[in-house]
Amino acid sequence: MRILLTGTNGQVGGALRPLLEKGGTVVAPLRTEFDLSKPETLGMALDAFEPDLIVNPAAYTAVDRAEDERELAFRINAEAPAAIAAWAARHRVPLVHFSTDYVFDGTDDGPWREDSRTGPLSVYGASKLAGDLAIRAAGGPHLIARTSWVYAASGANFLRTIARLAGERADLRIVADQVGAPTTASAIADAVAGIVWSNAPNLEWLFARSDGVINLACAGETSWYGFARAVVAGLKARGMKLAVKTITPIATADFPTKARRPGNSRLDLSRLRDRFGVTTPAWQDALSAELDHFVALQRGQAGY
Repeated sequence: MRILLTGTNGQVGGALRPLLEKGGTVVAPLRTEFDLSKPETLGMALDAFEPDLIVNPAAYTAVDRAEDERELAFRINAEAPAAIAAWAARHRVPLVHFSTDYVFDGTDDGPWREDSRTGPLSVYGASKLAGDLAIRAAGGPHLIARTSWVYAASGANFLRTIARLAGERADLRIVADQVGAPTTASAIADAVAGIVWSNAPNLEWLFARSDGVINLACAGETSWYGFARAVVAGLKARGMKLAVKTITPIATADFPTKARRPGNSRLDLSRLRDRFGVTTPAWQDALSAELDHFVALQRGQAGY
């Protein structure tokens, strides 16, 4: 199988690459070869690459900056997936695309299902939802995996931000009224690669059976405050020297950002379990493994 994989310099794409390479030939184009900010060029590029499967984790993810860069966010997150999906539909090539909990407004009490009403609060969320809708409208075989609170030992993410701040400050003030499931890029990659390799001959049928959308996150829930406390406790348990003494819970209103975030980002994982047979790890277990990796990287960079 020839797999076109975007975003291999990112968290999810980087985690997916070695897992997809175990069973197929991965084509990981450079940005100059496959530029999502130029949707009009993507069809010709796909003609040249001739993939049997397209996996697209690449996206515009600067949530606050998107409020000022609406046009760019929509080009990358909506118009580019639309162009990819149109090509995939014409050629009957399965497409795996990644979306976000930010397509929801966060006001419901329970976990969001795949068929829950959408209502993004931000330009980023609106651009991702537009991409989802364009993929579905194209009519080809597709699977949209909605994720939440994604992080990894490398890259720009909450774990690394908290680790840096905990090394610099005695007190951290962290939002406590937004709830979700911190999800490692490796947990996402394991799930997607498992789905692909367990069902490679029947992906089109499987994607149709799932109605083309799944929620994909680690199990359980916490707040950003709870996540930060777990990160700091885990780093201390692994012998990291930190400056932080206290972590103070605050309300979203006390930490204003340009883009609004959903208060409830919990995702219902029953379709993932029932239709794909995939059970993701508890967020605490996934964090423990990622902290091991993070600390090893830090010590390697420090020459230990």
